[in-house]
Amino acid sequence: MITRRWYWLGLIASSAFMAIAYFYFQQHKGLAPCPLCMFQRVAMVGVGAFCLLGLIFNPRKIFAKILALCVTLSTMFGLAIAGRQVWLQHLPADQVPECGPDLAFMMDVFPLQEVITKVLAGSGECAEVQWQLLGFSMPEWMVFIFTVMLLISLKLLFSKERSYFSGTYGK
Repeated sequence: MITRRWYWLGLIASSAFMAIAYFYFQQHKGLAPCPLCMFQRVAMVGVGAFCLLGLIFNPRKIFAKILALCVTLSTMFGLAIAGRQVWLQHLPADQVPECGPDLAFMMDVFPLQEVITKVLAGSGECAEVQWQLLGFSMPEWMVFIFTVMLLISLKLLFSKERSYFSGTYGK
């Protein structure tokens, strides 16, 4: 019962963040996502997808732990990508890498492994601060959001499942 609430929260939160990113920032504000932003979106979709699977299948025991591990890995991936982008944004101007081609072009021209390598390296457009709220850039907010999601997923991963109706724990 409690785990289902966390899955609902994860699904709603990830869906809301994706809707805000697409409809508000991309469509309304006209801010094109950089390659690292797109990978953060992939991580957020992963969180939402695994939470949806948790709601659909309502797994128990080992399958619940596997699903919690998948959510944890998605949040860790998103956190790492957001952290990389924050690092790029705080580099001195003379150390920022050159701007590279956009993600669609790279996907057409390069093999997938090379695209992933190039995107994770970051580029100039990923270092640009396009938006701030309370003095924090969008990747800095994503570090916070992914950290909260990571803590929740770790709680799910390492907590014992309770059976409230039988009075036993871990069965």
